[in-house]
Amino acid sequence: MARVGVMLPRDLPATQVLAYAREAERLGFDELWVVEDLGFRGGVAQAGAVLAATERIVVGIGILPAGARNAAFAAMELATLAQLFPARLIAGIGHGMPDWMRSVGVRPASPLTLLHEFTVAVRTLLRGEPGPPAGRYVNVEGVVIGEVPATAPPVVLGVRGPKSIAVAGAVADGLLLAEPANPLYVAESVKRLTGPPPEVITSGSPSPDVILSGSPEVITYDAAVVGDDGPAARDLVRPGLVWIGEPDWAPHLAPLPIAAALTEHRRASPTREAFAATMPDEWVRELSLAGTAEEVRARIAARHAAGATSCVLIPAEPDPLRSLSRLAAVMP
Repeated sequence: MARVGVMLPRDLPATQVLAYAREAERLGFDELWVVEDLGFRGGVAQAGAVLAATERIVVGIGILPAGARNAAFAAMELATLAQLFPARLIAGIGHGMPDWMRSVGVRPASPLTLLHEFTVAVRTLLRGEPGPPAGRYVNVEGVVIGEVPATAPPVVLGVRGPKSIAVAGAVADGLLLAEPANPLYVAESVKRLTGPPPEVITSGSPSPDVILSGSPEVITYDAAVVGDDGPAARDLVRPGLVWIGEPDWAPHLAPLPIAAALTEHRRASPTREAFAATMPDEWVRELSLAGTAEEVRARIAARHAAGATSCVLIPAEPDPLRSLSRLAAVMP
């Protein structure tokens, strides 16, 4: 089923977090995604709080950096949430931003190896099975978590590059694509996700014994503003696009016809803010979910048609709590 979610902004005042979660549920969103970015709030703690404060909405954690946690203790945290709130959790795991991981001393020499080993270990433990053979970075061999949920929560990988997406296809339940998630990027990522797994992901890592089966989860993030006037809404979303054009975002842009022009525009712009502020309106349309409710519904439908199972809106207005009702206008 095609789903629509909303993100809980990482810098939302703590006094508004639970009210935001309850309002997102009341307005009918299918999912609420919490963020774990260095210097803000912990993903597991946020997820537990908003799950307890709501009754229906599914909560996604996007993402837990693999290098920041021991696999067994991460699995215990996720298992506890899934036991207490059955069928309401999606766990996202990823590399973490390289600079953040270096700053806390946990950036590995081979991020792909770590991500692969960590994901296999966490999913194995969540099923109540003994930990897999020790790898280069992860050693939970033989560990058993006695308290496991009746059904393990989906584990998706929040990654962007082709090699990392291949790892997601080999060992996870799906993929979380950060913003911008234009339909062309979604379709290209789904091809990599569902294609043959790589022959050798990395040396010294466990065999990918948990191969993705059935229809994978493909969750997308996009900066979003909904208003009565399409161009005005797209002007409001521009601050949410300031990072697009930086090297880390190259995989998102590569499939787009405007990729070369975007790169040149970034080089010619004196600041990130100027880059976003002077984009043509049509580029903003392609790189966000901003416009009238009808326009945004059409863009969401295009993402679903490209293979997304859930489209998550990132509020880009200055007051995210007040903007929730306008974002909810896109719900079916």
